[in-house]
Amino acid sequence: MDFKASKPIYMQIVEFCFQKILTSEWVEDERIPSVRELGGMLQVNPNTAMRAFEYMQSEEVIYPKRGMGYFVSVDARKQISKLQKKEFFDETLPETFQAMNLLGITIEEVVDRYEKSKK
Repeated sequence: MDFKASKPIYMQIVEFCFQKILTSEWVEDERIPSVRELGGMLQVNPNTAMRAFEYMQSEEVIYPKRGMGYFVSVDARKQISKLQKKEFFDETLPETFQAMNLLGITIEEVVDRYEKSKK
Protein backbone atom coordinates (compact mmCIF):
# COMPACT_ATOMS: atom_id res chain seq x y z
CA MET A 1 0.00 0.00 0.00
CA ASP A 2 1.33 3.43 -0.92
CA PHE A 3 0.77 5.84 1.94
CA LYS A 4 0.19 9.56 1.46
CA ALA A 5 1.90 12.11 3.69
CA SER A 6 -1.26 14.23 3.89
CA LYS A 7 -3.18 11.82 6.15
CA PRO A 8 -2.12 9.73 9.18
CA ILE A 9 -1.18 6.16 8.24
CA TYR A 10 -3.68 4.65 10.67
CA MET A 11 -6.50 6.59 8.96
CA GLN A 12 -5.33 5.32 5.57
CA ILE A 13 -5.52 1.80 7.01
CA VAL A 14 -9.05 2.59 8.20
CA GLU A 15 -9.97 3.66 4.64
CA PHE A 16 -8.45 0.43 3.29
CA CYS A 17 -10.59 -1.58 5.71
CA PHE A 18 -13.69 0.47 4.88
CA GLN A 19 -13.21 -0.38 1.20
CA LYS A 20 -12.94 -4.08 2.03
CA ILE A 21 -16.27 -3.84 3.87
CA LEU A 22 -18.02 -1.68 1.27
CA THR A 23 -17.00 -4.04 -1.54
CA SER A 24 -18.21 -7.02 0.53
CA GLU A 25 -14.77 -8.62 0.63
CA TRP A 26 -15.23 -8.47 4.40
CA VAL A 27 -18.85 -9.20 5.32
CA GLU A 28 -20.99 -8.61 8.40
CA ASP A 29 -20.41 -10.90 11.37
CA GLU A 30 -17.35 -12.49 9.77
CA ARG A 31 -13.80 -12.38 11.10
CA ILE A 32 -11.35 -9.94 9.56
CA PRO A 33 -7.55 -10.29 9.50
CA SER A 34 -5.89 -9.86 12.88
CA VAL A 35 -3.91 -6.75 13.78
CA ARG A 36 -0.68 -8.66 13.07
CA GLU A 37 -1.97 -10.11 9.80
CA LEU A 38 -3.12 -6.72 8.56
CA GLY A 39 0.12 -5.06 9.70
CA GLY A 40 2.11 -7.66 7.77
CA MET A 41 -0.13 -7.41 4.72
CA LEU A 42 0.25 -3.61 4.60
CA GLN A 43 3.83 -3.60 5.87
CA VAL A 44 3.13 -1.36 8.86
CA ASN A 45 3.92 -1.59 12.53
CA PRO A 46 1.28 -3.65 14.39
CA ASN A 47 0.81 -0.68 16.77
CA THR A 48 -0.29 1.45 13.82
CA ALA A 49 -2.69 -1.27 12.68
CA MET A 50 -3.99 -1.53 16.27
CA ARG A 51 -4.71 2.20 16.28
CA ALA A 52 -6.82 1.73 13.14
CA PHE A 53 -8.69 -1.16 14.80
CA GLU A 54 -9.32 0.94 17.92
CA TYR A 55 -10.75 3.74 15.78
CA MET A 56 -13.02 1.36 13.84
CA GLN A 57 -14.17 -0.28 17.06
CA SER A 58 -14.96 3.13 18.62
CA GLU A 59 -17.06 3.94 15.54
CA GLU A 60 -18.84 0.55 15.80
CA VAL A 61 -17.59 -0.69 12.42
CA ILE A 62 -15.89 -3.74 13.95
CA TYR A 63 -16.20 -5.55 17.27
CA PRO A 64 -13.96 -8.00 19.16
CA LYS A 65 -14.83 -11.54 20.18
CA ARG A 66 -12.63 -12.61 23.04
CA GLY A 67 -9.98 -15.04 21.89
CA MET A 68 -11.29 -15.06 18.32
CA GLY A 69 -10.33 -11.69 16.87
CA TYR A 70 -12.26 -8.85 15.28
CA PHE A 71 -15.46 -9.10 13.28
CA VAL A 72 -17.41 -6.76 10.98
CA SER A 73 -20.40 -5.19 12.76
CA VAL A 74 -23.90 -5.77 11.44
CA ASP A 75 -24.42 -2.08 10.62
CA ALA A 76 -20.85 -1.49 9.44
CA ARG A 77 -21.77 -0.28 5.95
CA LYS A 78 -24.26 2.21 7.41
CA GLN A 79 -21.67 3.45 9.92
CA ILE A 80 -19.02 3.81 7.20
CA SER A 81 -21.42 5.78 5.00
CA LYS A 82 -22.21 8.09 7.92
CA LEU A 83 -18.50 8.65 8.67
CA GLN A 84 -17.58 9.23 5.03
CA LYS A 85 -20.45 11.69 4.51
CA LYS A 86 -19.31 13.64 7.56
CA GLU A 87 -15.73 13.73 6.24
CA PHE A 88 -16.98 14.84 2.83
CA PHE A 89 -19.04 17.72 4.25
CA ASP A 90 -16.46 18.75 6.88
CA GLU A 91 -13.26 18.43 4.83
CA THR A 92 -13.67 17.75 1.12
CA LEU A 93 -16.49 20.15 0.34
CA PRO A 94 -14.90 23.22 1.99
CA GLU A 95 -11.67 22.54 0.05
CA THR A 96 -13.71 22.18 -3.15
CA PHE A 97 -15.53 25.45 -2.49
CA GLN A 98 -12.22 27.20 -1.90
CA ALA A 99 -10.83 25.85 -5.20
CA MET A 100 -14.04 26.89 -6.99
CA ASN A 101 -13.69 30.45 -5.67
CA LEU A 102 -10.03 30.63 -6.72
CA LEU A 103 -10.83 29.34 -10.21
CA GLY A 104 -14.04 31.32 -10.65
CA ILE A 105 -16.18 28.21 -11.03
CA THR A 106 -19.88 28.77 -10.32
CA ILE A 107 -22.20 26.36 -8.58
CA GLU A 108 -24.30 26.33 -11.77
CA GLU A 109 -21.31 24.98 -13.72
CA VAL A 110 -20.84 22.25 -11.12
CA VAL A 111 -24.54 21.32 -11.18
CA ASP A 112 -24.43 21.17 -14.99
CA ARG A 113 -21.41 18.83 -14.91
CA TYR A 114 -23.04 16.74 -12.22
CA GLU A 115 -26.24 16.33 -14.25
CA LYS A 116 -24.23 15.36 -17.34
CA SER A 117 -22.30 12.75 -15.35
CA LYS A 118 -25.53 10.98 -14.37
CA LYS A 119 -26.51 10.33 -17.99
